[in-house]
Amino acid sequence: MRQNIFVIGWLFLYLGNPFFTRNIIAQSKRPNILFCIADDASYPFLSAYGCNWVKSPAFDQVARQGILFTNAYTPNAKCAPSRSCIITGRNSWQLEAAANHWSYWPGKFKSYPEILKEHGYFTGFTGKGCAPVITEKLNGQERELTGQKYSKHKTTPPTSQISAEDYATNFADFLNAKPKGQPFCFWYGGREPHRDYEYGSGIRKGGMHLDDITTVPPFWPDNDSVRTDMLDYAFELQYFDQQLMKILEILKASGELDNTIIVVTADNGMPFPRVKGQEYEYSNHEPLAVMWKNGIKNPGRIVSDFVSFIDFAPTFLELAGIKATTSGMQPIEGKSLTDIFYSDKAGTVNSQRSYVLIGKERHDVGRPNDQGYPIRGIVTKDYLYIHNFKTELWPAGNPETGYLNVDGSPTKKICIEAGRSPQTARYWQWSFGKRSSDELYQLQSDRECLNNLANNPLYTNVLKKMEEKLFFHLKQQKDPRMFGKGDVFDQYPYADKTGIHFYERYQKGDTTLKWDWIYKTDFDTSYPKQGILK
Repeated sequence: MRQNIFVIGWLFLYLGNPFFTRNIIAQSKRPNILFCIADDASYPFLSAYGCNWVKSPAFDQVARQGILFTNAYTPNAKCAPSRSCIITGRNSWQLEAAANHWSYWPGKFKSYPEILKEHGYFTGFTGKGCAPVITEKLNGQERELTGQKYSKHKTTPPTSQISAEDYATNFADFLNAKPKGQPFCFWYGGREPHRDYEYGSGIRKGGMHLDDITTVPPFWPDNDSVRTDMLDYAFELQYFDQQLMKILEILKASGELDNTIIVVTADNGMPFPRVKGQEYEYSNHEPLAVMWKNGIKNPGRIVSDFVSFIDFAPTFLELAGIKATTSGMQPIEGKSLTDIFYSDKAGTVNSQRSYVLIGKERHDVGRPNDQGYPIRGIVTKDYLYIHNFKTELWPAGNPETGYLNVDGSPTKKICIEAGRSPQTARYWQWSFGKRSSDELYQLQSDRECLNNLANNPLYTNVLKKMEEKLFFHLKQQKDPRMFGKGDVFDQYPYADKTGIHFYERYQKGDTTLKWDWIYKTDFDTSYPKQGILK
């Protein structure tokens, strides 16, 4: 009798503990995971954030029935390194060769979908997974960093540049293949709104108008060509959202919706000058909505905690009942988001989530010796601090090799041409010009990051504190840049054989080079010489 009372008391004590209860729930009915990632989209250009020129009802539904995050950031604003951070839970400077774009994947890094598969999850993806990276075989099998590929079904896209992959039907195939009762992990990797775009499609096929756009970011000229380019971007982003809506409907029809955690975001900022491939607000600040009917308390909340992409992997492992420390993954830097899910608070939920770290190494080639442009930064509610390690280099790639780290576009062409006139040279400088070693921006008044306060005596103490905090955390994370070993990132080979040693081959007139992501007119031998814009 006494033993029974003891057992009952023990159960009462621990079942009353929310954390213990969640673990029991996770073990008995582990949630499905649906990760949905657009290719090149910036915060806040979705209608849930109040944007009037992008309509995103599916994203808005996830936000309305879950949580809308206002401070979600990728650590590295380029496709492959951003996605590598997502699947490993580590910052890019902790990923060796995978810090770079077009990398050979280091075999020691396992992804969360690989771990979930080992623990009974049915895994798969459609569209773009963790790319572009090249993986070696593991135990004689092809690595499935985001699961098994589902790509059989094609559709007729609304423009010549939108992918023909039928994402939703491929997802339905995946669900049909899933054994009954088995939890799943699926990655919907939309290829939109990645360039190229069919010029004028937003107006011609989307019914949009130039005056739908209330504000053009001030680092681009405000003219019809730029606005048309922005609407073409919006048209492709809306296509991603339409496919998402179909996927949600399929999921609901399957009866799996309520116990599926649905994450919707993008890998990096929109493919425009000064955005994708850089490390500013529009580059790294990403949309994020998360829905989970069976798990998120008080849905419909807007949360302002700072969230990094490295937080996804530990979240999924915890919800699957897998200990990160014994999972087989390399040590995870991110922190699980379940404290936010299980809270009923809006605004600030966890005051310790008050900053994120960002940075980059080599993205696209185009500098001598395939050098990258190393940056580290820290973002808080009030400030963005950036440290540029090699200011003698061109941040967007060399002018004479086409500023290769900026996708070709009408907006890029206009910004390059703007550099040839003193009246408009600022647009060229903001996107392509060389930079000072330190940059400090006051985000409440200067979200576009145009007024560098680093040399302003009034902000000396702020800059010092931001720099100290950044470098302290980077040292803790064993960033090679903090120990004089940062050039190791340039020594990792560029995995795209068609572009390796681009600068030297271009200078020699190599006719086998390809640069299909930029325009021939991007090659700029008459760039402005006005120096760093103060």
